[in-house]
Amino acid sequence: MTEETPGFDEKPDVPSGATPEDAEPKAAPSEGAVPAGDAAAAAQTAGLTAQLDQVRTALGERTADLQRLQAEYQNYRRRVERDRIAVKEIAIANLLTELLPTLDDIGRAREHGELVGGFKSVAESLETVAAKMGLQQFGKEGEPFDPTIHEALMHSYAPDVTETTCVAILQPGYRIGERTIRPARVAVAEPQPGAQTVKADEAEAADDKESGGPEEG
Repeated sequence: MTEETPGFDEKPDVPSGATPEDAEPKAAPSEGAVPAGDAAAAAQTAGLTAQLDQVRTALGERTADLQRLQAEYQNYRRRVERDRIAVKEIAIANLLTELLPTLDDIGRAREHGELVGGFKSVAESLETVAAKMGLQQFGKEGEPFDPTIHEALMHSYAPDVTETTCVAILQPGYRIGERTIRPARVAVAEPQPGAQTVKADEAEAADDKESGGPEEG
């Protein structure tokens, strides 16, 4: 009797309870195919990246809004502070303007020697308070006439001036900082007509004398 050699046609033993498909070998996945788990992870990553971009965009917009709001608030604060200072200066100027006639009376009393006793103490205290509030007096005899700070009430000619000059202070001027609240009222004197021409001729003659006289032709 011939022994039969097991051939390739023989089927492997199948455990009891198993289906025939279990006994068949499974085919290996083909190259280039993406596992289902990796595809889901990639899709989830793309979704998260898109959400992150949206959050970054929204954050940038909110940051810009906050910076713009902060700049507007700083401008508002500066404007309010500037207005507050302007209102304060106007109020002080109005108050001191009302006191100018009293200060003029004090000045006249001092010139006539009437500033004595208790009146002197009160007057000096008032002048000190006005000075602390920024009031400054200006206007002196002999200074050049400046129409921006002087008001000419009297006019004359004088041989000893070379330009329009304040020769008398009729009423002092007052300012607060750079703001003039009352010009100085003055009497001015101008050079006599022809005086400058005479002086120019004298100066020319003196130059000719120093240089040896005019050149002969």
